[in-house]
Amino acid sequence: MAFKPANNIQDLQYFGEFGGVNPSISDSSTYTFIEAKTMFDTFEGNTDGCYLYSRHSTPSNLYLGEALAAMEGTETANVAGSGMGAITPTLLQLCGAGDHIVSSRTIYGGTYAFLKNFTPRMNIQTSFVDITKLDVVEAAITPNTKVLYCESVSNPLLEVADIKGLAALAKKHNLTLVVDNTFSPLSISPAQLGADVVIHSLTKFINGSSDTMGGVVCGTAEFINSLKSVIDGASMLLGASMDSLRSSSILKNMRTLHIRMKQHSKNASFLAEKFEGLGIKTVYPGLTSHPSHEVFKSMMNTEYGFGGMLTIDAGSLDKANVLMELMQEKNLGYLAVSLGFYKTLFSAPGTSTSSEIPEDEQAEIGLSEGLIRFSIGLDDDIERTFKMMKACMEQVGVLQPEIA
Repeated sequence: MAFKPANNIQDLQYFGEFGGVNPSISDSSTYTFIEAKTMFDTFEGNTDGCYLYSRHSTPSNLYLGEALAAMEGTETANVAGSGMGAITPTLLQLCGAGDHIVSSRTIYGGTYAFLKNFTPRMNIQTSFVDITKLDVVEAAITPNTKVLYCESVSNPLLEVADIKGLAALAKKHNLTLVVDNTFSPLSISPAQLGADVVIHSLTKFINGSSDTMGGVVCGTAEFINSLKSVIDGASMLLGASMDSLRSSSILKNMRTLHIRMKQHSKNASFLAEKFEGLGIKTVYPGLTSHPSHEVFKSMMNTEYGFGGMLTIDAGSLDKANVLMELMQEKNLGYLAVSLGFYKTLFSAPGTSTSSEIPEDEQAEIGLSEGLIRFSIGLDDDIERTFKMMKACMEQVGVLQPEIA
């Protein structure tokens, strides 16, 4: 039977304390115990349904975590105050001094900086590889390797990971496969393909309104409980906690995620085909020209499409900047980082979200100066959007004007 992530979310039903259709928000930082022994047992991790301190967990956070675990099909999940607040404790929980990580070379700039510049302080080393080449990935594995890390669809180059293939490698070498699925919620379900841990920045598509930060780690109960341990849990001890008000807001927005993802994908697919038809270098997993188009197709939950992210190459950073400024002036979207907003967002990753990657390494992975990353919005009349974007491209010289 096909995995249906949206059905899993829909089937969750929570009542508020007074019969409200939304669950009550637990607006407390600490919780009482009727008996002192229950407090002791809770510190020891031997009680269910008891709350200790909101850095550990809250009812609101558990509601959201349950919905996200249902979406990914994992046993449970733990939410955090940001995407990086989910990524960094996960890697530190899995690795210690002397351990090694094999990571995709194209990942979010913050994750790259953490692995490249921060974890070496703890004697954790990372090899960055072309994640689309399984032989290269396997060749990078050493006796000290503990984790394979990738993004389902990479930021910003939109490389697609063969999660089934990577899962087989992880199993063969007794590694933990950690997949950041931020770019492709609902479209791809990594845990169903063999991933051990699935991470999201909730800030992006899942929340969808660019008004809060959040992150989540989805996995087994054993692993999530280890993250939350008061003794040695990285999430608990590093304090990347989510506020109950924010988690309740994200939970409400999750109810429309399936509708939004379908529209994001529909609009991005339309624009990608039009841009490529004009001769612009366009990268989108839904295009047959994408080198991993068939890999994405083999993994996807088809009704949600190929996602809302695409890139084009404007030819130079100057042209990219002028084009983005003009598109913003014409109200086609915002010159801003992040993704998943109802309006289109665009940025030049080489000087923004991937600026942590040195210029020589950007060139090596194919991150050109003129690259523009688009998070396509929920526009109702996408043909109108395309015509306006095309006019902007002609005005700044990314396209030659058509001769009547």
